[in-house]
Amino acid sequence: MPLPVHDTSPPGRAPRAGLHHLAVETADLDNCVAWYTDFFGGSAAWTLDTFSDLTRERLPGITRLTEVVAAGTRFHVFSRSAAYARPRPDTPQFQHVCLTASTAEELRRWRDRWHELFDSGRYVFARPEPPTDIVVDSDGVSSFYAYDVNGLEYEFTHIPAEAEGR
Repeated sequence: MPLPVHDTSPPGRAPRAGLHHLAVETADLDNCVAWYTDFFGGSAAWTLDTFSDLTRERLPGITRLTEVVAAGTRFHVFSRSAAYARPRPDTPQFQHVCLTASTAEELRRWRDRWHELFDSGRYVFARPEPPTDIVVDSDGVSSFYAYDVNGLEYEFTHIPAEAEGR
């Protein structure tokens, strides 16, 4: 169920929007759902294998979609048939998604969790590169980057209260 969004924007301004889910395309749905469930500590809420005409038009070849609910976020993980021609590498895609950590310690735990799951050998990674080091900028904001099993890049960040307004 989507979180309610109350539009309090002044007339003539864009209404507020809330994030409902992140869509993640994968070549191996079971591997990806298992990793997202383990990494983010969530669960698979539901799975579809029948789609509307609009969905089939926008995502040609879609075969299955599973919603993983974790870390206060919905991930719609889906696969397409082998007949689907993927975009060329130079086709614009999202560069990365940034998720926040409540504390600097939680940020370190996210990075440690990535290493723990990678080292388990249970998952196949398209880009088996380790997460970056955690860096801290001049405002005290700390962050690191890591790839999921599909090679999608995530940024994890902690923004201390004193840097919130930047």
